[in-house]
Amino acid sequence: MILLRRLLGDVLRRQRQRQGRTLREVSSSARVSLGYLSEVERGQKEASSELLSAICDALDVRMSELMREVSDELSLAELAESAAASDPVPVPVRPMLNSVSVSSVAGVPTGRVTIKAPAEAVVAA
Repeated sequence: MILLRRLLGDVLRRQRQRQGRTLREVSSSARVSLGYLSEVERGQKEASSELLSAICDALDVRMSELMREVSDELSLAELAESAAASDPVPVPVRPMLNSVSVSSVAGVPTGRVTIKAPAEAVVAA
């Protein structure tokens, strides 16, 4: 199951880390406790819209940009989840190969050449 709070927390953490900022710096700017911000980033707490707005302001990121990134992450997670749930694509079976020796082509000597060909393509001479 895809948890929106976990995706949101991952995006918030990446935004903060891209800026090289600590949890302490962002929590102070957003006026939220360090522990609570940490729980939001780890996807353990649901952030209210007011809290998200304060965090976005502290990170100087538009909430629409944050949500767009979360939406992209959600799309990828849904695709991965549906791909995992569907039947696996069967792997094609490789044909058995038989060796065929050729010593001449159209009467011209070739040396000795061995060609590996699918069993059904080999016609006995």
